[in-house]
Amino acid sequence: MLLSILEGMALAKGIAELGAGFGAGIAAIGAGLGIGKIGSAAMEAIARQPEATGDIRSNMILAAALIEGVALFAVVVCLLVLFV
Repeated sequence: MLLSILEGMALAKGIAELGAGFGAGIAAIGAGLGIGKIGSAAMEAIARQPEATGDIRSNMILAAALIEGVALFAVVVCLLVLFV
């Protein structure tokens, strides 16, 4: 009885580790795609209105930092699941 409970707990920990790995990977991929999309849209906007380069650049950097913060938070949560 106790042995089967311990085996079940080991399996659950293995599945949690697998999920944490997938979660960290998906967070990194999502952040990369999001920042790439922001960069692409900013370059198109600068090409259309070169006089607004400073405003577009500052908004792009702010949005990229927010996306990076969310991705970092997701990776930290995944690492907490992995090691705790």
